[in-house]
Amino acid sequence: MLRPLPRDRLKALTTDIRSGLTESEVLQRRATYGSNLIAEEPPTTWQTLVRDTAADPMIWFLILTSGLFGVIGKTTDMIVLLLAVAPLVGMDFYLHRRTQVSLAGLTGVLSATATTLRDGHEHTILAADLVPGDIAIVANGELFPADGLIAAGTDLQAEESSLTGEAYPVAKQAITPDQSLDGPIASEHWGFAGTRLLTGRALFRVAMTGKDTLYGEIVKSAVEGPEGRTRLQASVAELVRLLLIVAILFCLVLAGVRLSQGFGLFDAFLSAATLAVAAIPEEFPVVLTFFLGAGVYRLAKRQALVRRAVAVENIGRVTAICCDKTGTITEGRLSLDEVYPALAIDSADLLKIAASASRHDSGDPLDTAILETGRAFDRGWKRVQLFPFTEARRRETAIWRAGDGLEKAVVKGAAETVLALSMLPPDERDGWNEKIRLLSAGGHKVIGCAVMERPASHEGDIEPGKGFQFAGLLSFSDPLREGVAEAVADASGAGIRVIMVTGDHPQTATAIAREAGIATGTQAMTGDEVEAMLAKGDAAGLRGLSVVARAAPGQKLALVRALQGQGEIVAVTGDGVNDVPALKAADVGIAMGMRGTRSAREVSPIVLLDDNFRTIVGAIAEGRQLFSNLRLSFAFLLMVHIPLVASAALIPFIGFPLLYLPVHIVWLELVIHPAALLAFQQPTPSRLGTHDRDPRFFDKRQWLVIAGTGIATGAALLLLFVRAVEGGQGAEHARTVALVALIMAQVGMVAWLTGLRGRAAQTVCVAGAASSLLFPQIPFLTEMLSLHPLSAVEWAEAAAIGLVVSSGSVLLRAKAPTRPAPERANP
Repeated sequence: MLRPLPRDRLKALTTDIRSGLTESEVLQRRATYGSNLIAEEPPTTWQTLVRDTAADPMIWFLILTSGLFGVIGKTTDMIVLLLAVAPLVGMDFYLHRRTQVSLAGLTGVLSATATTLRDGHEHTILAADLVPGDIAIVANGELFPADGLIAAGTDLQAEESSLTGEAYPVAKQAITPDQSLDGPIASEHWGFAGTRLLTGRALFRVAMTGKDTLYGEIVKSAVEGPEGRTRLQASVAELVRLLLIVAILFCLVLAGVRLSQGFGLFDAFLSAATLAVAAIPEEFPVVLTFFLGAGVYRLAKRQALVRRAVAVENIGRVTAICCDKTGTITEGRLSLDEVYPALAIDSADLLKIAASASRHDSGDPLDTAILETGRAFDRGWKRVQLFPFTEARRRETAIWRAGDGLEKAVVKGAAETVLALSMLPPDERDGWNEKIRLLSAGGHKVIGCAVMERPASHEGDIEPGKGFQFAGLLSFSDPLREGVAEAVADASGAGIRVIMVTGDHPQTATAIAREAGIATGTQAMTGDEVEAMLAKGDAAGLRGLSVVARAAPGQKLALVRALQGQGEIVAVTGDGVNDVPALKAADVGIAMGMRGTRSAREVSPIVLLDDNFRTIVGAIAEGRQLFSNLRLSFAFLLMVHIPLVASAALIPFIGFPLLYLPVHIVWLELVIHPAALLAFQQPTPSRLGTHDRDPRFFDKRQWLVIAGTGIATGAALLLLFVRAVEGGQGAEHARTVALVALIMAQVGMVAWLTGLRGRAAQTVCVAGAASSLLFPQIPFLTEMLSLHPLSAVEWAEAAAIGLVVSSGSVLLRAKAPTRPAPERANP
């Protein structure tokens, strides 16, 4: 990677590395460039949080609705609604605070202090006080506090996975005095903020600070921009606003009509208030909050921790998953699979040679895997010299010396490099090269080992270049996680695209993807190829894509946005700071809980506790079931409210006595609320099924079923009430018949929609039917509820009508034809 140096920083990089900046120069440059802070935002005051929260219409809706209940004396309902405001306000406060928390998490992995040369002396200062031109000193194991050019240091290696995703050490070297800085500079000369120096001691000139660092650019992309609402939140808010406006208008009109009909002021107020309570759908936001909470609990049982409850909605709508390889598809560790010793070497000696060329403190997972199975030379042998791995040399060499004057040089590294250093006949060399090719094509990481024995000499400080005896090959792999192949097959069968995005070599990535069932056929595309394709506007080429190798953070982000542009709902997995932009841009960001950085977890609404791809598929299944359950609950509420509002408005409009008194609304709500909250909590199937890709909450067919069932129920109530009143049976008798029919219609809707699966649905239906049977027959209840006892025949007739008119709701359980997923060629 080449990184250019802005012209305004060239002058800042002329500082003498022996003395550093003077205090006056520091003050001048801080005034010019600012502090070395990744992102500066004004603190959010409580007044700002209150103002932003007050803009949420759902909060005001619940407050106003509770006020209406209070006006008509329903204190219990008023208190319940006021209590329901608390979790919504808490969620708004939480969402507004997320940006600050995310920023704290992002800056938490940076160095807090730095050692710098100023006025010729070393000083330990706050890293935030560094300025361009400072000469900073970074020791082994310390973090680079800013972006800068390495001025001095030998055998330098850095761990840059937080920026690049690459797990292996990256060699660094000082820039030479005669090297031009006017143009792109190779990354091997740069030290980057947020990365760690693994070996050596580096002096580097600070060039970029704060938001101008690569790390700062990532943070900026993560914390800027609005959070936005999910589709479901927007739909519910719009529905609430619409019904609230309609309810207010109906109430005003009805009050005026009742006054004009001569019923008096009290009747007008009572009819309007009752209609308002019946019409205002306070259940919708409460049900949404409850279902999201239930989804959080169910996902937690599947090892997926939900940090934002609204993400439970989006996870069920996911149509594409961009996932990491290491630790998600694979176990995230290198495992030594096979040992291939040369003819004159046995396996134990090969492992000893490899271990002797490895280090416990390198941070390299390759060294860790080797040292778990082999031990270095001992019994009189001492390592006297080490030449660490660099990208240029692609090998690591260690010199060991015994007390008797014998010396061994051992080397391990890229298999082709080690072969080139070894003395082998041409045919034997060809055989080993073919072995290397076959192992690499199988997704294995292959290293070669060699040894040289020689008398100890003064040349021990010079790395041997030729004359090694080839010792053999070691083959490593990152094992596939258990159950991943089955989970990938399940996801693919359910129409979900799985795209593996990794920093690995294309051959290795392709082999792992084939083993997991993600890809078959040809080679993976590289991140550069994807970027070039998107730059040309050829997003259609993504349709055949399932593996992206050598992917940089910006390329992963571009891929996510391109998929979203094609209508996909994208989930992204990530564990490092480099993944933050893609996690932020995704419809569902999923961070790794076991190995993920705090910054990745803070910007992700979902955190996997076991880092397993199988858990992602399980979370999608839970999300889909939640969406299905919520759809049925909302359909039930709509089908109940249509006849409730229609009958509460039309019967007084045409001059008849009120059908509902406030106490009847309470009775109805005793059935509606438990049904909406509990009866539709259906269990999740063991496997993902096909999923309708239509983003709408209800399609046209479903809206027709809802409207048709609601209108049929309302018409039945109107006919039953009018027939009873005109038949001379009185208002209380007519009211009782209509209420029994409505209660049984609600019972029927629950039964038809759930198939009576689950104890909650059964309990709701039994309780509703029992109340419709008993309330009109118990004397003190009939008096309190203004009801009239019914004969067995009258009750059976009303109950049967309610069950029949609600039977149309069963059509909502029938699956409409799903849209086929876009065709994808096998890569």
